[in-house]
Amino acid sequence: MSDIRDLIDPVGGYVSGKIFVDEDIYAQELEQIWQRTWVFLAHDSMLDKRGSYIQTYIGQDPVIVVRQKDGSIKAFLNQCRHRGMRICRADRGVAKGFMCSFHGWAYDLGGELVNIPHEDTAYPAGIDKSKLSAIQVPRLENYNGFIFGSWDETIPPLEEYLGNAKYYLDGYIDRYDGGMEAIAVHKWVLPANWKFNVEQPTSDMQHSEISHVSAVEALASGSDTFNRKTGRTKIPTGRQFFSPYGHGGAFFGKRGKEIPNTAPALIEWENTIRESIESRLGEYREVRGHMNVFPNFMLLGNYTFRVTHPRGPNEMEIWSWAFVPKDAPDEVKESIRVDVMRTFSPAGMFEQDDAENWEEMQRILQGAKARTTGFTYNMRGVAPATDEDGYPGSSTAHVYSDNAALNMYGFYRDLMEGHSWEELKKMRGGVAEVEDADFQAVMPDDATEFRNVPAAVDVDTAAALAQRS
Repeated sequence: MSDIRDLIDPVGGYVSGKIFVDEDIYAQELEQIWQRTWVFLAHDSMLDKRGSYIQTYIGQDPVIVVRQKDGSIKAFLNQCRHRGMRICRADRGVAKGFMCSFHGWAYDLGGELVNIPHEDTAYPAGIDKSKLSAIQVPRLENYNGFIFGSWDETIPPLEEYLGNAKYYLDGYIDRYDGGMEAIAVHKWVLPANWKFNVEQPTSDMQHSEISHVSAVEALASGSDTFNRKTGRTKIPTGRQFFSPYGHGGAFFGKRGKEIPNTAPALIEWENTIRESIESRLGEYREVRGHMNVFPNFMLLGNYTFRVTHPRGPNEMEIWSWAFVPKDAPDEVKESIRVDVMRTFSPAGMFEQDDAENWEEMQRILQGAKARTTGFTYNMRGVAPATDEDGYPGSSTAHVYSDNAALNMYGFYRDLMEGHSWEELKKMRGGVAEVEDADFQAVMPDDATEFRNVPAAVDVDTAAALAQRS
């Protein structure tokens, strides 16, 4: 097992480039991360009939998720117990059972082995089919229509695993009486490590004003908060949050004045059902910016929902869905679909910017010197607080912060070291590790300068950095 302890320091703000390229570390991730966490598998709307199935992945293990005859859900490894071929080759569909295309072993909707060709003559001593069923995913839970699975039978229940992230997650998926549905999906492969993708919705709001400067300029037209020549002239309001088990996210705005990153048609329709939304969530729940449920379930404010499947240390496969409120008018659903396609599809104006960054970072890490270089995560001008201003859990009253990323890598490190879930619950409870960092600057109400700046940084420098960030 690789020694991860020296490669990640959430308190000091350091992450080694080695964790993004090392083959041994990647193999360890498949065992310690992907076999031990809750992973999003499917949504109820993808399995709308008995016999409906979708093929997906937990890490690099292919999994079939199937609606059973009684309406329940089962998931099992898409691998024949005979020679290891897939027992289902299609991405999704409706079936009465599955048959391996190599030697014809057949399985029912629950993964039970039901038929072996030439069983009576080829196996004269007999064969116990009951012991050769497809390997079941032992833990499945449905959270507001979103189905998660885990190989680890000792993992805490899903709601406990989500913890305080539920408050923020519900702002996306539990807004509407009729629930959500997926209406479109894109899939593509990028030559970059999976963690680059998941770090961004967990923490990184600041890249948008640089990587997406053209789009930001267009969106901020007429605003006094952004200028192409000088960048942001005011510190943007907002908040970043993070949960013990690596979940995190951020959103612009502040209580009562949140800025949902959604299609205009959706906002207009939501205004007509505001009373219904507030009866479900309460007032001022416009916390949609972006977030990630560790390890790889990402949600963006325009209802781009996605997962990133690892494909080795130097490659990832992204699956991205457009989700819509099921009860919304057709024109609202279509506006969301078009907005997702224009922004975060493979050809989306934002997605192309992000892909270029991740791919170039991965290319650079192929160098012997580059992969030993540590990355700096010291954007922590405002200290994290707990249950502050009505926002549950640990959060930072500044939308530009590295705390959530460091918290994610801290949980990643603890998992990678092989700690049991009983140990993890004790280790990740209490005060967040990143709160031990010596960053005591706080943002004043007028957001023009910093007070209580660490001794190494004078007030003028801190104010200048705040304006630049």
